[in-house]
Amino acid sequence: MNERDTFLSEFRGQTIGSVTTQSTTEESFQNEVLRPILKLQNDLFVASFTNYISKNKADFYSHSLDKKQSIIENAIQKDIKFRNVLKGMVIGLFTSDEYAIYTKNSSNINKRMMSMLVERLKSQLQLFEIKKSN
Repeated sequence: MNERDTFLSEFRGQTIGSVTTQSTTEESFQNEVLRPILKLQNDLFVASFTNYISKNKADFYSHSLDKKQSIIENAIQKDIKFRNVLKGMVIGLFTSDEYAIYTKNSSNINKRMMSMLVERLKSQLQLFEIKKSN
């Protein structure tokens, strides 16, 4: 492992969730790599989505809770540019070996990554209300 890979592994912290011998490669990757990165990058994701709604969804704050959650889902699932920015925030923190695993199964890993990110942002809707008032 080179210096960058060692640094990233230590910087991200420990596995979040359980990894057993029965875990699939994707489950292991999710708990060992994706969850720690999503946790680490959380403030950046919140800031990025706050910027997204200020540029694209000025009326976000006037919507109901359900509609706000729908806007989050649509932004991440359908806005390809925004989605790619978010993916880059995650992929940039992969080690070389993790990137090799990712490239072999990027479609399924991307689905897991984006699904987890949608749920993470939806669970923090109150942060967007705080940001608006500042």
